[in-house]
Amino acid sequence: MKKVSISQVVYPRLALYREEFYAGRRFVGRGNLGIRNLEGTFGDIESLRFFSTRSRATLVLFSRRNFKGVFRVFRGSTNIADLGDIIGGEEPESIISSNRFLTLDEIREIRDTGVLPSGFRSV
Repeated sequence: MKKVSISQVVYPRLALYREEFYAGRRFVGRGNLGIRNLEGTFGDIESLRFFSTRSRATLVLFSRRNFKGVFRVFRGSTNIADLGDIIGGEEPESIISSNRFLTLDEIREIRDTGVLPSGFRSV
């Protein structure tokens, strides 16, 4: 009898690194994810890799915890070798990683309310 295995890959994939240029300890998150307090949860994060099979997948970096402050949006797979000064001279303090297209209006609503859309996990 032939053995059958099923592999389910979940996107997007967000890899966070403790050092610049994707070095040091790595933390990986999968699926639609919101990280409310990046440093409080993972310590000092200096670089990241965001991978999705969808070109309109959304990565949002916020200058403050709980998805507050100024934000910067990236679409599709993105590698950032140095997170220092990435958002108007500041490092990100919270992140949203989504396999779907988030509009600017949706992102502003998340910033205003602190509430993620349904289907997202919050860390």
